[in-house]
Amino acid sequence: MEIRQLEYFQAICEELHFTRAADKLNVTQPTLSHQIKSLEDEIGTPLFDRIGKKIALTEAGRILKSHTAVIFNALQSAKDQMNELQSGDRGTLAIGSPPGELNHLVSSLLVDFNLKYPNVTIKIVESGNVTEKVLNNELDAAVTILPVDDDRLNKIPLYFEQFYLTVSSSHELAQRKEIGFAEVDRLPLILLPENHKCRQLVDATCRMTGKQMTPFVETNSIGTIFNLVKSGAGVSILSKSLIDLNRDVAISAIPIVNPTLYRQIVIINNKNKFLSHAARAFISLLQQFVENNELGNPAPKRRSRARTRS
Repeated sequence: MEIRQLEYFQAICEELHFTRAADKLNVTQPTLSHQIKSLEDEIGTPLFDRIGKKIALTEAGRILKSHTAVIFNALQSAKDQMNELQSGDRGTLAIGSPPGELNHLVSSLLVDFNLKYPNVTIKIVESGNVTEKVLNNELDAAVTILPVDDDRLNKIPLYFEQFYLTVSSSHELAQRKEIGFAEVDRLPLILLPENHKCRQLVDATCRMTGKQMTPFVETNSIGTIFNLVKSGAGVSILSKSLIDLNRDVAISAIPIVNPTLYRQIVIINNKNKFLSHAARAFISLLQQFVENNELGNPAPKRRSRARTRS
């Protein structure tokens, strides 16, 4: 039983006349008659009583007519929902990010996105292996850090960013224009745990320079880090985007040099997975958010710098 046959059957039910139904469908009458005969053969019973030039539905025809109406209503509903999905008006969107400050960035968009697309359910997935989840189609897209070495992924640049030493505005180092990485290990450090990309960049730089940094406080809470720094309890190494998203006059940010800590933030999605309208809208909103908030730094000049894998 084919949809086309049901469309032909429905047209005859409406016209109760083969010639008029054929004209309505823009097919020849022999073609229409052949399709109905095939449908009747498949069902095993006549659908119409043919009395001279008049036709009438049989009992089987009336049963099929009632189901045909349900079928076509369901198909139209499916088309409408697909159109809504394409327009971004409904559906589910899964966006990933590594633990830490990038998750903070992605989460900052939830209110604005919900106001524009209230019928889209959005899931923010914090994971240390967002690349794998995107490739497995568990995520529509993810914000992550280069390098991402997989040709199956699209990589949409968002911004470069530098890392800074953050101190209380009353700290003795607050007026410094820059600080060498070698000086930082002597300070009371408050850092994110080792599974965070920010911390991994710091640890990679330590290995590259032969330094060792042991924080006196480790915490997952970005708010706690800022509160401790502001109170003068210690200092931290944080990205420009995180500092910009938590602007506070009570905290000073000093560029770290020798080496400078840089990274590039990108959005990734699976080339082989259809990118829904909602996903494209979220990416566009994220790009606009980055631009409006002037996140990141100018692209760095080519130099040796520590990098972490996503």
